[in-house]
Amino acid sequence: MTSAPDPGPGRPESGPAFPSWWIYRGTGTPSPYAPPLGERLPPPPPWRRFPGVPDGSDPPVDEAEMERVLGPGHGAGARRLTDAETAVADAVNAALLLRRPLLVTGRPGVGKSSLAYRVSRELGLGRVLRWSVTSRTTLADGLYSYDPLARIHDISADTAALGPGTAEREVRRPIGDYLRLGPLGTALLPAELPRVLVIDEFDKGDADLADDLLDVLENGRFRIPELARLRSSQPEVAVPTDDPGRTATVRGGEVVCREFPFIAITSNSERPFPAAFRRRCLPVELPPPTQEQLAEIVAAHFAGNEAAADRELIRAFVERSAGKGGLSIDQLLNSVHLVSSDVRARATSWDPNAWQHVLDVIWQRLTETGPD
Repeated sequence: MTSAPDPGPGRPESGPAFPSWWIYRGTGTPSPYAPPLGERLPPPPPWRRFPGVPDGSDPPVDEAEMERVLGPGHGAGARRLTDAETAVADAVNAALLLRRPLLVTGRPGVGKSSLAYRVSRELGLGRVLRWSVTSRTTLADGLYSYDPLARIHDISADTAALGPGTAEREVRRPIGDYLRLGPLGTALLPAELPRVLVIDEFDKGDADLADDLLDVLENGRFRIPELARLRSSQPEVAVPTDDPGRTATVRGGEVVCREFPFIAITSNSERPFPAAFRRRCLPVELPPPTQEQLAEIVAAHFAGNEAAADRELIRAFVERSAGKGGLSIDQLLNSVHLVSSDVRARATSWDPNAWQHVLDVIWQRLTETGPD
């Protein structure tokens, strides 16, 4: 592939070159030489420009959550990306440039949702928002919630506390205290840089959820009727967001984005999606990680481990994972943790076959597909 270095101010970056059009390099770690993302991210296509007005605040950072998902270590670093990793990075960069959601497929456990965390860490986009979908999930769950009963109860309690003769209309309870933006609603708040959102296991949702999401994905905005009815008397309302302790100002009863968020919609391909939905997303399929990639993941989570012992465990994991069904990265990390905790040595000292029994328990296949 044609590549060009990722130059920084006054000096080129050491290591492998990357395509000159890439913003995300696929390493999962920030480049010390790259300019800030705001200087590298080109304007969106005219049909993906949105008029929201940012409030100037930066997204919060949750390094503890980032380390929980990715580990405190580094990603691919200076090595050259594989063809499969290059294809994934191509899709991520196309989604960033076109301001389109990424539909991420692949067998369970290959790291679909962690891709969004890698993008956020490398590009410095802050806390990753996460919307986990179930069979009962509706579009409203992702956008916002409102608790009118709690508001009525609080107003009634205040009225009673103030004594006889106090009318309920004289008691003020800000409506924003009873609203809360969901992960999708928070991701669509106007900002100078895109927020990162994972819509996890989207294929578990109701068949209508994909159709319901179309308008929001296309227009980058949504209306909150409870606030829209008050826009003449309360044109601006402070509303809690999905970011802990953070509120946002909603103007005119509508949330309108500025930079469309980077949205990774994960799917285990349990059912097909409507053509209209697929047309608004860019597809990418994650292959099972290679032995080298698994070694990097283990090293990121378990710095200081004995590399030779980890490699032997990874080799056995890859052999067990081959064929239908496969195993997940979490299952490998579970086994490495037990080795690091000296469980294998103690189990083997008691019974030579005990460690293999433990692996049989934690390395069970994710799907029952019959013999390979």
